[in-house]
Amino acid sequence: MLTRRGKIIAIIFGAAIVAVGSMIAVYLLIIAPSFVGRTGPDGAMLKQYVDPAALKTLTERPREDIWIIDVRPASAYRAGHIPTARSFPSPEIESRMAELPREKYLIIYCETGGRVEAVISKLKRHGYMRYMNWGASYRWPYDWTTGAN
Repeated sequence: MLTRRGKIIAIIFGAAIVAVGSMIAVYLLIIAPSFVGRTGPDGAMLKQYVDPAALKTLTERPREDIWIIDVRPASAYRAGHIPTARSFPSPEIESRMAELPREKYLIIYCETGGRVEAVISKLKRHGYMRYMNWGASYRWPYDWTTGAN
């Protein structure tokens, strides 16, 4: 049997769990999807690939000037990624900037789309202007490719 103090602690703990769960739900259902299709100053042409079917067509007929960038952890990338995507885990972006040519168009995705916004902030600071937040990996309804870059 819980003491009065124990009950109060349990109620506070339960309320905290509900509050955190609610914040996560709001982020996943409302905030992160609002980033989908957000482009850089010179990235508007990438909006044609926001639709998964259009991106699938791009993966089947890749363009040299457009790179699909997966910023999820390397283990998630190896487990399955959009075909032709290149792995640039978000914590490595700044140390690997030399590998991301500024003249390429970058279509960037992660688990929810939110991490892409953090990556885009770094890209903007380094002068990148051709990018688009494609959003969450769960938007991809087609087969995944496995393995490393």
